[in-house]
Amino acid sequence: MTDPAELSVTLVDGYVDEPAHFGVPPYVSTYPRYTAGALVDAGVAEENVTYHTIDALREERANWRDVADADLLVYIGGMTVPGKYVGGTPAEPDEVKKLAWVAEGTTLLGGPVKFGVGERNQGAIETERQDLDYEFVAKGDVEAAAYDLVESGLEGFGNRMRENREIDRWGALGAFVVEQHPNHPEYLICEMETSRGCPYRCSFCTEPLYGNPSFRSPESVIGEVSELYERGVRHFRLGRQADILAYGGDGERPNPDALRELYGGIREVAPALKTLHLDNMNPITIAKWPEASREGIRMIAEHNTPGDTAAFGLESADPVVQEENNLNVSAEECLRAVEIVNEEGGWRPGEEPGSGPSTGNDARRLPKLLPGINLLHGLQGEREETYEHNKRFLQRVYDEGLMLRRINVRQVMAFAGTEMSETGADIAVDHRALFKRYKREIREEIDNPMLRRVVPPGAVLENVHLEYHQDGRTFGRQLGTYPLLVGIPGDRPLGSVLDVAVVNHGYRSVTGVPYPLDLNEASMDELRAIPGVGSRTAGDIVVGRPYDSAETAARSVDADLRRYVRS
Repeated sequence: MTDPAELSVTLVDGYVDEPAHFGVPPYVSTYPRYTAGALVDAGVAEENVTYHTIDALREERANWRDVADADLLVYIGGMTVPGKYVGGTPAEPDEVKKLAWVAEGTTLLGGPVKFGVGERNQGAIETERQDLDYEFVAKGDVEAAAYDLVESGLEGFGNRMRENREIDRWGALGAFVVEQHPNHPEYLICEMETSRGCPYRCSFCTEPLYGNPSFRSPESVIGEVSELYERGVRHFRLGRQADILAYGGDGERPNPDALRELYGGIREVAPALKTLHLDNMNPITIAKWPEASREGIRMIAEHNTPGDTAAFGLESADPVVQEENNLNVSAEECLRAVEIVNEEGGWRPGEEPGSGPSTGNDARRLPKLLPGINLLHGLQGEREETYEHNKRFLQRVYDEGLMLRRINVRQVMAFAGTEMSETGADIAVDHRALFKRYKREIREEIDNPMLRRVVPPGAVLENVHLEYHQDGRTFGRQLGTYPLLVGIPGDRPLGSVLDVAVVNHGYRSVTGVPYPLDLNEASMDELRAIPGVGSRTAGDIVVGRPYDSAETAARSVDADLRRYVRS
């Protein structure tokens, strides 16, 4: 029998994206952390656990030696919702197979990949379950499989789901592995689990395959945050749950007291955290229990950091599609939920809590908490009228003076075990041309004006991390839920962090200049980007240098620079 203390284990993170769980950089999901904790709990020494992301393997061939030499290779990955990613590229099926071929020891495949694999990580495709040439496949939880496999001396395991009492141990024990992430510590956000499972049974969703909601205790979540904080993590997202408002309750009804204990405890053990965001919030919860929901939303907005987003799974505003796919919220109910979150969370730092929505053009910071809308296409019963229902809903939100932080429009992925497995991707494929045209209309008619409302010119985005260069600009994002992509004129050092003042708006991104802008050092491109400053005025500013103050520069040109410089 293999002695656990002598085992060497390599974890490879191929990244995950699920309806209620995200793990593409700069995010790290719970899976590698829990699996590392399970291994240590089973007797493996911390120093014998090696962690690599799939991108780290692509970028450095020497890292493959850790794959080949390990006594146990654990691959973790799987995408059950389609997405586009900036910070990392999820592993493709051929890459996952290559890992199994290279590994000379025992191999274990786990994570949401167990639900199925498609030809590509995108929407409008069908998937099938595959072992991808691994010796063992965790059909239950990969962390439980890893624990049991080590306990058995690498002989095997029974497929099972882990229990919360195990996560109480494994979450804290596995915190050490984040120190091996390439983004640690500055540009890493830890996805935190408060619960998993869902009481509703939407036709397409894999989350109900985890069963009804099972909640971790506040003490367990707070203890894990504390351990991660001690390991240098300063950015957290409570994203691993179907509905944050239902935390600590019966699975559907809000429990503001549990939320207060959770958020207050996190703030106590992580006093200098830089990001505290969430992800999913079910609009039907708000529609059914508006007053309790208001209390919970107020409490979240008082404890979180600005720019937070509560994703609403409307999925379709078409009543026919809602009926045929067991969708649980109507368009009217969702609109009311959007309004309530705007009122209780749509205020900005420095304003009175609960005074939202704050939509003035003089806004300087992102709102504390706004809703986002998920729309899914290719569902059963979809017709041409479906697209019109959705556009009318979004237009109504805008016309009523409300804010959405982001609109996520995507096509379905069909997985075994869900009702959509019978329909597959046929409807999505048939409607692909219609979908593309409709998506472009939403971007042009809704996204752009909505973005101007959320972040008007002069609004400041703090701590933007610069990630890549393209077309003479440098692009970066803040850490958080659905962060805005920010383009800055010129080539700036990648990996640096700066504050940015917004000067222009795209559909889902903004252009900005460094804030405060130094008029004695600013480039012509940066000056020209400021609203009201064209090439001629920018030239006048350059010719008039040096300035002893921003006021002196402002008096010398015919443009309002006050929102972009500091006196």
